[in-house]
Amino acid sequence: MDSEYEIRIRRENKKGIEGTKVDVILKNKHDHSHDHTHSHTHRNLKDIEDIINSSSLNENVKKLSIDMFIKIAQAEAKVHGKSLYEVHFHEVGAVDSIVDIVGAAICIDYLKVDKIMASHVQVGGGFVNCAHGLIPVPAPATVEILKGIPIKSGLVPFETTTPTGAAILAVNVDEFTDEMNFTIEKIGYGIGSRDLKIPNVLRVYIARENEKKTEYDLHNKQYILETNIDDMNPEIYSYIEKKLFDKGALDVFRTPIIMKKGRMAVKLSVLVNEKDIKAIQEVIFRETTSIGIRKYEVEKIMLERDFSKVSTNYGEVTVKNSYYKGERIKSKPEYEDCRRLAEENNVPIGEIYREVYKKIEGVSNDK
Repeated sequence: MDSEYEIRIRRENKKGIEGTKVDVILKNKHDHSHDHTHSHTHRNLKDIEDIINSSSLNENVKKLSIDMFIKIAQAEAKVHGKSLYEVHFHEVGAVDSIVDIVGAAICIDYLKVDKIMASHVQVGGGFVNCAHGLIPVPAPATVEILKGIPIKSGLVPFETTTPTGAAILAVNVDEFTDEMNFTIEKIGYGIGSRDLKIPNVLRVYIARENEKKTEYDLHNKQYILETNIDDMNPEIYSYIEKKLFDKGALDVFRTPIIMKKGRMAVKLSVLVNEKDIKAIQEVIFRETTSIGIRKYEVEKIMLERDFSKVSTNYGEVTVKNSYYKGERIKSKPEYEDCRRLAEENNVPIGEIYREVYKKIEGVSNDK
């Protein structure tokens, strides 16, 4: 296969950004391009495995390369209703695409990084020509490969992620995130062929991941759903609160408010994780008189927490401990345990709390 192509590498500039341009030049037909209208030799997975396995590449590069082609073959087989080795690659079976994938494997093997991260995948928009005609972007195989991976669309009206690119990402990336919690050490720019209104460059960092935030400074993204209610029987609120907690609410609280024309009302607020939003909305719409809900994202900053048991003269009580930078700064007895012991021993609940805090302070002083 070496006689079928050559690789040309040069420095180039796009929209004022200088980077590296790599072209795969096919000696017998045409230059490398990501347009899908060319007529290539069709290969199946077995053909490509044979090409890779018979090469002088090291074993890790061979494995990475074949894993990426298997990922594409699985997607094509699913889309076309064929078995894995029945699939004939069109664009991906071409020499230039083989070089793309094997080249990516060589780079990954050479860099020997501990972890690969990528931003959410931009797939583009519009339509693209391929061996089967004009199809919408992202192409069916691309969508299949990117299942379970966060994507974005519509930045530009054409394809920005091909099945080849999708497979490189899907097989090798350990984490997809738009958050950049790392310290950059080196930056590289790969230059694309098309001239666009935006810089057609791929930016790659070599970076050192910052220490993971511990729970005491972790910002958890959650949502507040809230509604103002001025025409509901107040006896119903406790019933509704129970249903909200049953459906996944993290917290429920009511705030007295004065609405227009001096009407007394209640603002019902529910703290919830994203996955439970629909279930909580359904409870509010079905069980209250509300006809509208406000939703907004919030960040909940949490202290690290654990639970311990404290033995008192009245029985055992669960205590919730909170830590800041490894130091315990708060300890709180669990109400239900205190209530139960107060009833069982026929003593004021305040006595139970006092006993628990004596024990907690004794432990702290011992330390």
